[in-house]
Amino acid sequence: MKKILTILTLFCFPFLAFSQSVDPKEWKQLFNGKNLDGWQPKIRNHALNDNFANTFRVADGMMQVRYDGYKSFDEMFGHIFYKDKYSYYRIATEYRFVGDQATNGPGWATRNSGIMIHCQAPETMGKDQDFPISIEVQLLGGLDKGKRTTCNLCTPGTNVFYQDKLDKRHCINSTSQTYNGDQWVRAEVLVLGDSLIQHFINGEKVLEYTKPQTGGGNVSGHDPSLMVEGKLLAEGYISLQSESHPVDFRKVELLNLCGCTDPKASNYKSYYVKSDNKTCEYKKKRKK
Repeated sequence: MKKILTILTLFCFPFLAFSQSVDPKEWKQLFNGKNLDGWQPKIRNHALNDNFANTFRVADGMMQVRYDGYKSFDEMFGHIFYKDKYSYYRIATEYRFVGDQATNGPGWATRNSGIMIHCQAPETMGKDQDFPISIEVQLLGGLDKGKRTTCNLCTPGTNVFYQDKLDKRHCINSTSQTYNGDQWVRAEVLVLGDSLIQHFINGEKVLEYTKPQTGGGNVSGHDPSLMVEGKLLAEGYISLQSESHPVDFRKVELLNLCGCTDPKASNYKSYYVKSDNKTCEYKKKRKK
């Protein structure tokens, strides 16, 4: 296992340095800054696409999570899913926590949100399911006292290998700094299928683990048939959380790392790390 991790590390570091210099135009903007086109909300105790109390909204070019229409939070955890699923990619968002927590929000959810990766399909979630089976990149804001890291790992219905062994803890802290107040923070996640996942805050790597897989607990209301112990997660959907504290997302962007790796093709990209050559496109030769 150590040998495999070494190979992965040697492979990824040159890529990580290169990916920072990729033309920003290569990143796909999942959020257009105008509306929620391409996104589907799923809020606990509500049907898919029922955006209860306008929880997810767009204002001032930001995707906002708000609770002014709630009398009480009542554990109505929500997630908004992007329409496409991915396997090899880099996802980034710029976020900040604002205002006060919703009435009766759980104490642990103060200044708490997340990027959920390798999610189950939103239509497979139970109406009263609290969290999608997924890997959560936990986003936390500081509480103006003590240390509180962000870009941590939490595992609703999943487990991972951490430091060379299966780790069944629900949450594992990163090595990040604490970010107090309403400052903007950039979180990025490198996802390489079912092999390697790395978390970054403002460009600094703060956590890595391997072999994301279904199993464990910390999710309720789900279809038991989806919980196959030890099944590796190689792909899935992406969602953003509503966990009772207002949060703004001013950018959500993705660099797909899977595509045509034939240099002769017109849509070849040098930064692809996973081949999908059925997508290759070639210019037609002109007839003489």
